[in-house]
Amino acid sequence: MIVFDGHSDLLTDLSTRRINGERNIFGTRHYPKLKKGCIGALIAVVWIEPPYGSKPSAAMMEIIKNGYAELCTFNGVVFPVRIADELDLAVKNNKIAVILGMEGLEGLEDDPEGIYFLYELGLRHASLTWNAANGFATGVRADRETKGLTAAGKRAVKIMEELGIIIDVSHADEKTFWDIISIAKTPIIASHSNVYNLCPADRNLKDEQIRAIAKTGGIIGINSWHEFVDKENPNLDKLANHIDYLVNLAGIDHVAFGFDFTDFLSDSTVSSFKTTELSATLGINSADEIPNLIEVLKSRGYSDKALEKICFKNLRNLFKLITSK
Repeated sequence: MIVFDGHSDLLTDLSTRRINGERNIFGTRHYPKLKKGCIGALIAVVWIEPPYGSKPSAAMMEIIKNGYAELCTFNGVVFPVRIADELDLAVKNNKIAVILGMEGLEGLEDDPEGIYFLYELGLRHASLTWNAANGFATGVRADRETKGLTAAGKRAVKIMEELGIIIDVSHADEKTFWDIISIAKTPIIASHSNVYNLCPADRNLKDEQIRAIAKTGGIIGINSWHEFVDKENPNLDKLANHIDYLVNLAGIDHVAFGFDFTDFLSDSTVSSFKTTELSATLGINSADEIPNLIEVLKSRGYSDKALEKICFKNLRNLFKLITSK
């Protein structure tokens, strides 16, 4: 069964290792796991790690440059896509479709007009902020007193909707979330967030937020990062519980995957956002373990049709809807 992963930090690993002189990173470290996990498409985000935040624009361009320099050497198995027809063609030809995304617009500093430039580079997905605050919005762990969208953030939302870029509210604090909901005219996603009622982490979504995303026609992608699965015993069954909850509350058409795997990131990178001693969700810690989760869902009675929606079709259809503008 083909899988669409709505959130991958692939570019971070590729860029960091190429800067350090490594090559064939995708072929040795990523491709075997992605194929074993049946991933046919993914959103590869640009995330500017906190240590590199002093020069965000330069860091953004370094990640894009090095990440795609690596991927382009594997054009026999990877295909950068901008529209759904290209995604479908990649899958048909047994290639992995890669969509360029932004996990926070820090690289644009305070200028939303830069979105036009990123769109021409292939950007088709973006969240306005990561955990902290920037010139556009506040994240879930921001210490800025004034919360929510700034004027630049409101302009960014308008530009993204104008161009056909998916708007992502994962990492947004509640004020930013509701500010986006209040002005968005297109479906939005929370690409890698779970259920607050099952695991009360600041990155997870409360019921009213889940309903609001579904009402826009949007999607929630479940996240395998252990801190958002269960505080004491993160495992496959606990992650499947989040899927059950979302399906029951929002409906099968509004649930997908956004695994946020970190198995390939360095310890120093992971330590910049890790807040507990645990380091993995048992049984679903990397892309090659995705079939484990699908088997659990099958055992719970999910039909092939339902699984196809969660695994691939929901995100694919939203991608087509947004990028057809």
